[in-house]
Amino acid sequence: MNVVVVESPAKAKTINKYLGSGYKVLASHGHIRDLPSKDGSVRPDEDFALEWEMDVKSSKRVKEIADALKDADRLILATDPDREGEAISWHVLEALRNRKVLKGKDVQRVTFNAITKDSVKAAMAAPRDIDMELVDAYLARRALDYLVGFSLSPVLWRKLPGSRSAGRVQSVALRIIVDREVEIEKFKPQEYWSVDAILANSAKESFPARLSAFEGKKLKRLDIPSAQMAHAARDAVKAGNFKVSAVEAKPTKRNPPPPFTTSTLQQEAARKLGFSASRTMQVAQRLYEGVDIGGETVGLITYMRTDGVSMDEGAMREMRTAIGSRFGNNYVPAAPRAYTSKIKNAQEAHEAIRPTDPQRFPDRMKLEGDQARLYELIWKRAMASQMESASIERTSIDFTEPTGRVELRATGQVILFDGFLALYQEGRDDEEDEENSRLPQLKQGERVDVKEVKADQHFTEPPPRYSEASLVKRLEELGIGRPSTYASILKVLQDRNYVTMEKNRFIPDDRGRIVTAFLENFFRKYVEYDFTADLEEKLDEISSGELDWKKLMRDFWKDFSGAIDDIGDLRITQVLDTLNEVLGPHIFPLREDGSEPRSCQSCGSGQLSLKLGKYGAFIGCSNYPECKYTRQLAPVENGQDTIPGEGIDLGQGPTGPMTLKSGRFGPYLEMPNGEGKPKRAGLPRGWTPESITHEKALALLSLPREVGMHPSENEMIFAGIGRYGPYLQMGKMYANLSGIDDVFEIQMNRAVAIIDEKKAGGGKGRFGRAPVPPLKELGESPVTGKPVRVMNGRYGPYITDGETNANSPKDKKPEDVTMDEALALLAARAEQGGGKKKRRTPAAKKEAVPRKAAAKQASAKKAAKKAN
Repeated sequence: MNVVVVESPAKAKTINKYLGSGYKVLASHGHIRDLPSKDGSVRPDEDFALEWEMDVKSSKRVKEIADALKDADRLILATDPDREGEAISWHVLEALRNRKVLKGKDVQRVTFNAITKDSVKAAMAAPRDIDMELVDAYLARRALDYLVGFSLSPVLWRKLPGSRSAGRVQSVALRIIVDREVEIEKFKPQEYWSVDAILANSAKESFPARLSAFEGKKLKRLDIPSAQMAHAARDAVKAGNFKVSAVEAKPTKRNPPPPFTTSTLQQEAARKLGFSASRTMQVAQRLYEGVDIGGETVGLITYMRTDGVSMDEGAMREMRTAIGSRFGNNYVPAAPRAYTSKIKNAQEAHEAIRPTDPQRFPDRMKLEGDQARLYELIWKRAMASQMESASIERTSIDFTEPTGRVELRATGQVILFDGFLALYQEGRDDEEDEENSRLPQLKQGERVDVKEVKADQHFTEPPPRYSEASLVKRLEELGIGRPSTYASILKVLQDRNYVTMEKNRFIPDDRGRIVTAFLENFFRKYVEYDFTADLEEKLDEISSGELDWKKLMRDFWKDFSGAIDDIGDLRITQVLDTLNEVLGPHIFPLREDGSEPRSCQSCGSGQLSLKLGKYGAFIGCSNYPECKYTRQLAPVENGQDTIPGEGIDLGQGPTGPMTLKSGRFGPYLEMPNGEGKPKRAGLPRGWTPESITHEKALALLSLPREVGMHPSENEMIFAGIGRYGPYLQMGKMYANLSGIDDVFEIQMNRAVAIIDEKKAGGGKGRFGRAPVPPLKELGESPVTGKPVRVMNGRYGPYITDGETNANSPKDKKPEDVTMDEALALLAARAEQGGGKKKRRTPAAKKEAVPRKAAAKQASAKKAAKKAN
């Protein structure tokens, strides 16, 4: 009997079918051990000794593997073919050694790039030992990330209350986003003009042309700075008699892009499919692990975590055959195309991402949703990479007139043979205009007429904010992090509320800007692009056996620990003075009326500055406590505070004037109630200060609203907004409402139905609550076999598969969550050790009683002994 260990249950099930009855394939469910989240897990004083921790679930899985080995001759570690896969195999091996179950057992490591019968059987015939150089690179990376996070994050918590964490790569990625935002804020638009004409030949064929020279000077894009010059040029073009002075046609070829790597797949899926990096990787994982085809589970793509762009020779031959049958032999190049990676030390020289069988055409596969779209993208890119180049003719035609004052140029291109473009065209992050227009046949000396001419004003634009695709591309260009980690890095930045996404672009939150400003001014070396990239190169040197991992750790820790000690001596006042200076232009932009941006508009004499409170940064007045003006730290539109210190008068309410004010925790409404303390109401989520009218203010301050008397219970039903969202109340019974609008609009019929439904389920749920119906049913989980559902919980919508709970994405409506996204979120949560708390069985509770009694008895004896 042979015991095979892989990562996932789905993978185990498929491989077991391939290998047959002589093998037992078990899943580790990813990493089985990790560094515990506490001080001392990495001990630099003990030459970087590492303390590993195994949770209860992983212990059970290791025991299952150990039990299976009792009747086995061989252990085969078949985890993924990358650094993380090597580390998982090493962890499993170490855990089994600790259990002393490997005596007399043959231990082998195998890897395969695709989950197909042929690939798996070929791997089993070529076993090897665990690659300890890859394991050392993993250990170094894990220790570095731990030491940076657990050393630097506490400094942030002390010096910048409200900050969440810092990380070796995470903080540099955040800096890239912040730096781009600063570029945009500093950008000063430059005016320029263009002069464009519509020309026509003797055959009345029209085509566009642009002004290329004026007054004897060749023009570049920004060379016409004023309307006066533009109009003078326009009038000269109108008056000109133009002839063709030169025709230049250049044939060229456009070659196909290489097949996908992890990074380029994430970029292109973001551009063309709108997928996040994490969503792309989750769907790709499922395509790699396999789908059911004719009753057999088959992997559709090769391994998706790779920096390599090469492909197996056999796969290229199959692709060329498929291209010839699908498009014709003229689309097949004379020789297979070979690609080389531009990335230094590409990850363990893996193959590029490609379909395992090119003959599985996307339009013939019975795939759905995300899987269908991503498989089609991967298939097209891989196939296109082996197709013939496109033949293109680019043409430029110059036009002059007798006075020589103005010259025009028309450019265009014609695709003579589409080649790979018949199947695939690579997307761009920021599309630029390309001269694709077809020009008529023109000869030198031929006259053309000016049909139309116009002068248009333009302004230069700032660089665009980063999208997921362009940020991943930038990280890869700088050599920061590795493609397999990009998805988790981007997710952490959003989860920490350091950045937000708007129109699929990253915008740094003020919390993120403060953290970046702090690190740049007090910890600059460790957020430098070059330093982080150099560290990545050293980690690659470890994986290739050129550097000892502990030497890297010793060199790093010597400088890093000293920097931490220096920062520890900083006073909060020093931090605030620096941040006030660095962030001043952002926090206090120029006002339209020309007044001092930092002057307090509440008291008139105080100066506003950045303050730090228990819950983070805010803006306060220097005249505190006499002036209690505060506002949230946020960029102020048009140079004006959105809510002045005295508030905004919204008219008269039932018990006095209603005022919209700004507090440390956000905008709120206030109205005196005649009992000393005024009545206050915070703005519900989604309501902005600008949207608050007299009617809305009155409705909010009048809550809870009386809906009506329950017809059978003879009790009043109220609708209100509480700590956990909108609700209905009748006596001591509460029921959730689905939205804020329901609080103000719900009528008796529906309210009674909700209350009666809640009452009918009383006592069946926890705390006597009725079972909450799911917001969306997604289907059966391939991991647990239980239904995957989107639920409405106490703290908002969440996803569950019966064993693990994960928060629903903040940027998506619960009903729009897909199965692939849900599985990705659940898998990430499970890896963090998250999940439902299991209730203790009666037997376990019974066992706990004697233990408690024994502990109490021992404590009493100890106290008596001490007294004597």
